[in-house]
Amino acid sequence: MVWFGPAGNAESFETMGYKKTEQIPQYLEQMGLSAYEYQCGRGVRVRQDTAEKLKGLFAEKKIRVSLHAPYYISLSSVEEEKRNNSVEYILQSARAVDWMGGDRIVVHSGSCAKMTREQATALAKETLAKAVRALDENGLSHIHICPETMGKINQLGTLEEVLELCTVDERLIPCIDFGHLNARTLGGLMTPEAMRRVFEEMENRLGAERARSFHSHFSKIQYTTGGEKCHLTFADTQYGPDFEPVAQLVVEKGCSAVFICESAGTQAEDAAAMRDIYHKIKETV
Repeated sequence: MVWFGPAGNAESFETMGYKKTEQIPQYLEQMGLSAYEYQCGRGVRVRQDTAEKLKGLFAEKKIRVSLHAPYYISLSSVEEEKRNNSVEYILQSARAVDWMGGDRIVVHSGSCAKMTREQATALAKETLAKAVRALDENGLSHIHICPETMGKINQLGTLEEVLELCTVDERLIPCIDFGHLNARTLGGLMTPEAMRRVFEEMENRLGAERARSFHSHFSKIQYTTGGEKCHLTFADTQYGPDFEPVAQLVVEKGCSAVFICESAGTQAEDAAAMRDIYHKIKETV
């Protein structure tokens, strides 16, 4: 199975008459969506009772839940205190998604600062290893950390770097943000051949089975010479990337991936469009 859903609530959540957090599952069901990524980018502030109430509602609607961990996590910081704090933020995120009935948290890979990319990757791997141990020690070994490919060129988070981070533990799952990869390569994912190379690299580094269950963010993203500038909607015809080549490969390789749409304000509608593209291609095979 392949799951599709939004990152947080689209603008239509309110325009369709929804107001309360506990109405999210009902909204997703109305939109015909099967996944949701709870946003904790500015901190894990969700109450346990609220999260556990959502767990029952998500389960009732068969919605698969993930959580975006705080943006200020810094796996590769040169400051040990910041790296240790990041382990605690990952632990907080894991607890929260567990309360909701989910099993995946998405984590930004970090920055290179004044280090070489190799030095930054080594620090990030060390931090992730500590985070995995922390999850194990707190009864959360079933939660998957998903390092994310990043959109700005100076950030840690190329495809190769994220896959290297995922070698820390077999439970780590890559979050492949196709828009970010396209932005940081200045339009390098605009062909089916380029998309195929992404899938092949995942398979080569992680094995076919783990590669098939990857997590994904997808949106069209405007970029400059430094990479990502801002998220767009599927109405964009200039920057891309397009979802069709990805859907074709997902069908071809029998993936059971989770696709979270991060379009600017239309993430639920664009997630539904991705779902429709996927099913249309699947029906022709």
